Amino acid sequence: MSGYQLPPDYGYCALVVAGSWGVLNYLGFRVMQARKKYDVQYPNLYSDTSREFNCIQRAHQNTLEVYPQFLAFLLLGGLQLPRLSAGFGALWLVSRIVYAHGYYTFDPSKRNRGAFGYIGFLGLLVNTVLFGLNSTGFI
Repeated sequence: MSGYQLPPDYGYCALVVAGSWGVLNYLGFRVMQARKKYDVQYPNLYSDTSREFNCIQRAHQNTLEVYPQFLAFLLLGGLQLPRLSAGFGALWLVSRIVYAHGYYTFDPSKRNRGAFGYIGFLGLLVNTVLFGLNSTGFI
């Protein structure tokens, strides 16, 4: 063990992780409401008849598809740049809500309103790469 200590501001990253739980649960709750409204029974992931349900489900599913990478980049990049990583993470979380509400219009092209989240996601990736390069002595 190297005795590595967390940066004093790492708690900001922890708060973003907790916030991400709230965002995922909000999106999941919207899917549960839509299942009842559009009569989509488990275990069906999508509906053959309701485009509206599929839009609501897709907003949640897309967030889940990138969530593991988001967490890894947030937690690793935050080891070197905790406040910046937390800011990028918070930006990504806000963008996921905007993305979902664009999808909730039932015009899938409006999901792109949340595209600003790529700034946060790519920022987290860069922070993670910088952490990796710094911790291995490359920079």
